Amino acid sequence: MQVDAIALRLRRRSDMEAADLGVRLCQSAARSAYTCYLAAAIPVAAIALACFEISAWLPPVLLWWWKPWLDRTILFVLSRAAFGQSTSLADLWHAKRQVWGSQLLLTLTQRRLSPWRSFTQPVYQLEGVPFAMRRRRIRQVRSGKAGAALLLTSCYAFATFALGIALLSLAFWFAPEGYAPNPSLLFTDAGEQTAELATAIAYTVAVCTLEPFYVASGFTMYLNRRVELEAWDIEQEFRRAFAH
Repeated sequence: MQVDAIALRLRRRSDMEAADLGVRLCQSAARSAYTCYLAAAIPVAAIALACFEISAWLPPVLLWWWKPWLDRTILFVLSRAAFGQSTSLADLWHAKRQVWGSQLLLTLTQRRLSPWRSFTQPVYQLEGVPFAMRRRRIRQVRSGKAGAALLLTSCYAFATFALGIALLSLAFWFAPEGYAPNPSLLFTDAGEQTAELATAIAYTVAVCTLEPFYVASGFTMYLNRRVELEAWDIEQEFRRAFAH
């Protein structure tokens, strides 16, 4: 790791301040992050929504299940952005085996249920730790930070829920006078099906909007943990000082 090449100013931060730094990182790399993320997310979302005819609960569940795999694309972009590099679709395509194919089974099973997955994902994806040492490394990084990482996941889960509800409410807020949806129609078969489809679409839009920020916040919390464990901030300052 070339600490002096990191574009972020490293220093010890509180957990929530580190998460806020992730929001700023995502904002600065928004164009690359959303371009690459949506290139992977839109096909997955389209397949998930196409399963609506099978069962109304399938689209949100499928999208929820594949979120950790889609997060790998975001983390790839943000890890480059942390070094001041932009990422194009061509860059993503050249690294497709590393980003999309590596650790696929574990990503969709064991790590899907991790309540702190955005915080520990950089260990799996970026560090290249041998499998036999990975569990010990995760415990080291997570020690004393599991609560903050769980809080981060919970906050973004609630934010996703709130944004989904807000999107559904637009049908009532912006409908022309006299054309607002009639809640009583929800008790009919057609109305219930329409509401379920609208809910699935709203959830998809909410996830695609907020997931890059969730991954970015977990990533910068991870970087902050590395600062605590390995004094990256001091090393960065020394390297920059002696570079001049």
